[in-house]
Amino acid sequence: MLFKLAWGNVRRAGKDYLVYLLTLTLAVTVFYAFNTISVQAALVLEEEGLPELLSSIMSGLTIFLAVVMGFLMVYANNFIMKRRKKEFGLYQVLGMSRGQVSRVMALETAIVSGAALVLGIVLGVAFSQLMTFFTASLFKTQIRDFHFFFSIPALLITMGCLVAIFLVTLLFNLGVVRRAKVIDLMSANRKNEAIKTRNPILSAVIFILGAIMIGIAYYRLLRDGLPVDAAPSEYGNALTQFMTTTGIVVVGTILFFFGFSGFLLKVLQSARGLYWRGLNMFTMRQLSAKVNTVSFSMAIISMILFLAITSVTGGMSIANVMNTSVERCTIADYSRAIMYYGPELCNDPEWAAERAQEGYPVAKLAEEPVDILAESASNTVDPEGKSARPFDLASIIDKRVQIDIYDSRPVGAEQPVVSLNDLADAVDMAMPKGTNSSNSSMMGLAVMKESMYNTYLDFRGMDRVDLGEDGYLITSDMGESVNKIYNAVMDKDVEIEFGGRTLHPASDHVNEEASSFFNSPMGSNAGTIVVPDELVDAQGCPLYQSYLIADYKPGLSYDETEGYVRQHRSWGDILNPDGTESALWGMEATRLQSYESTNSVNGLISYLAIYIGFVLVVACAAILTIQQLSGVADASKNCRILSELGTSRYEIMRSVLVQQAIFFAFPLVMGVAHSLVALQVVIEIVALFGGMSIGGTVGMTCSIFLLCYGGYFLVTYLMSKGIVSDAIRVRHAH
Repeated sequence: MLFKLAWGNVRRAGKDYLVYLLTLTLAVTVFYAFNTISVQAALVLEEEGLPELLSSIMSGLTIFLAVVMGFLMVYANNFIMKRRKKEFGLYQVLGMSRGQVSRVMALETAIVSGAALVLGIVLGVAFSQLMTFFTASLFKTQIRDFHFFFSIPALLITMGCLVAIFLVTLLFNLGVVRRAKVIDLMSANRKNEAIKTRNPILSAVIFILGAIMIGIAYYRLLRDGLPVDAAPSEYGNALTQFMTTTGIVVVGTILFFFGFSGFLLKVLQSARGLYWRGLNMFTMRQLSAKVNTVSFSMAIISMILFLAITSVTGGMSIANVMNTSVERCTIADYSRAIMYYGPELCNDPEWAAERAQEGYPVAKLAEEPVDILAESASNTVDPEGKSARPFDLASIIDKRVQIDIYDSRPVGAEQPVVSLNDLADAVDMAMPKGTNSSNSSMMGLAVMKESMYNTYLDFRGMDRVDLGEDGYLITSDMGESVNKIYNAVMDKDVEIEFGGRTLHPASDHVNEEASSFFNSPMGSNAGTIVVPDELVDAQGCPLYQSYLIADYKPGLSYDETEGYVRQHRSWGDILNPDGTESALWGMEATRLQSYESTNSVNGLISYLAIYIGFVLVVACAAILTIQQLSGVADASKNCRILSELGTSRYEIMRSVLVQQAIFFAFPLVMGVAHSLVALQVVIEIVALFGGMSIGGTVGMTCSIFLLCYGGYFLVTYLMSKGIVSDAIRVRHAH
C-alpha cells in the first residue's frame, strides 16, 4: 500500500524530482566512469603501479566530491519538501501517522535513488568505454587490448557514495516530517519568507565595500603571489598573508552580492525611463526580495565556480607547458649526472668526522672532471643476485658527450661572481615569481668553458660559437620569466667582471634550443654562463656538476638498451686518485623515462582537473536551478496576479528569464574574474619552466560550462515556464 502510494507520488511529482534525478544520475555516471581509471589505465599503460596510484587518488577524491553532492541533494530535497508540505499534511489529516508518512518519503527517495543508480551505471559503463580512448590520448599511448569491461570496484565505490547520499537525504526528510506540525504543513503554501526591506543607501555602501575588498584581495594576491614562492624562512608569514587574502576575497564576495540587488535597484530607479519600462520594476523587486536567501549562496557558488574554472584551465595549461618543455629539454637517449663536493663541505671538520664515523671515505675537492662513462663500470647490476656483474654502459653507447660545469663561487669566496640577482638589478628587473623559494637568489650561475660548450654543440649538430677574448654567453632551458632577464642582460650589453677580465655578451638572446644538458621534463639549466677557457682557471672556480648525454647504438633492442639501463644496481663511490671521495652519483634519465614521466603526470593532472571541474560545475548549476525553481514556485501567485491585470504571458516569461539569467550569470562572472587573477599568479610560477598560455584550454573549458551550466539554465527556464503556465492556467480556469 505504502509502496504503491510512493510510486504514484513519484510519477505524479515527476517534474519536482527531475532536477534531483538528473543531478544524481550525472553524479553516478561520473563517479563510476572516473573510478574505472585503473581498468582503463591497465589497457593503455605499461608503467607498473601507476594504474593503482590513479585508482587510489580517484577513490579518495570521489569520497570528497560525494560529500559535496550529499549537501547538494539535501538542498534539492528542501525544494521538493517545500513544494509538497501541504500534501504531507493532508496525509496526516486523513489518518496516516508520521511514521507512515516518513516511510512513504523513504520509499520515494529510494525509488528515485534506485532509478538514478540504474541510469547512471548504464551511462557510466558506456561512458567508461569511450573514456578509454580519452585516457590513451591523455597519456599519449596506444590501447593494447581493447575489450568491453565492467568494474566491480568502481560499482561498489559508486554504490557506497550513493547510499551515503541517500541516508543523508533520508535523515533530512524524516526530520522535516517529524518536526513539522499538521497546521504548518497545511498552510505551507500560504507562508512567505519574511522580507526585510534594506535601505538602498546601506545596500550601496555594502556593495561598494565588497567591491573594494575584492580589489584589495586581487592586489594582495598579485603582489604577494602564492606561498610556494616564499623563501623557507618566510613560509609561515607568507602562508598567513595568503590566508588573510583568501579571507578578504571571501568576505568581499559575500558583501558584494549582499548589497548588489539593493544597489542595482537604486541605480535603475535613478534611470526612470528604464525602471518603469515593461516589467522592469517587478523584475527588480523580485530580485531584491530574494536577497535575504540567495546572497550568501551566490557568493559561495561564485567561489566554487572559481575553483572549477581554475582547476580545469590551470591544470590543463600546466599539462600543455610540460608537453612543450619535455620536447625541448629531452636531448638524448640517455643522460646521467654527478655532483662534486664543494669547498664548504670538504672543509667542514664536523661533517668529515661524521663521515669517518659512518665508514665513508674522506671527501676532497675533485682534481679533474670524472669520466662518467668509465666510472659507470663501478656500478653493479643485480648486486644481491647470482648474476651480479659490472654495469657495462659503454657497450650500448654510441654517440656521446660529457659536459663539465663549474661553480661561479671561487674557492674561498662567500659570494658568486655572477648571480641572477645581480643580473636582474643590472637591467632593473624584478626577480621572477617562484625564485624566492629556490636557491636562485643565493647561488650564482653555473660556469662552462667555451671549448666544452662547442663540444656539446657538435653533439647536437649545431653551429659553434666564438667568444673571442672578452665574450660571454648565457644558456638556460627554463621558462620565459627567467630567460627574459638573461635576454635583457645580453641585449643591453651588460658587462661582467670574470677572471680579471671585463666580458661583453657575444649574442643578444639565450639560445634555448642549445641550453639543455640533461633529459628533464621541465628544464634543469637555470642559468649557465659560457666564458673563454682560461678564465675558469684564473677565477679559481671549483667543479660543480658533470653530465653525460649519449645515444644508444643503432640496431639494439629495447631489452639491450632501455631494459638494461633500468635494471636494479648499486652505485659505487667516485674517488680521486689518492682514494678520497670527490663526487656523488646524481640523477639518471632516459628519453623514454622523461616522456613516460611527463605523460603520466599530465594524464593525472588532466584527469583531476576535469573530474573536479565537472562535478563542481554540476553542483553549482544544480543549486542555482533548485533556488530558482523554488523562487518561481513562491512567485507564481504574483505571476497569476499580473496575468489577471492583463500582462501578456510573453512579458511575464521574459521577466522570469531575466531574473534567472542574472542569478546564473553573476556568480559565473565573479568566478571568472577571481580565476583570471589567480591564473595570472599561477602563470608567473609556471613560467619558470615554460611559457604558459590558457588560450588552448579556454575552448574545452567553455564547452564544459556550456554543456553543464548552460544545460541546467535551460532546464531551469523550461521548468519555470511550466510552473508559471500552470499558475496562469488556474486564473483562466476560474
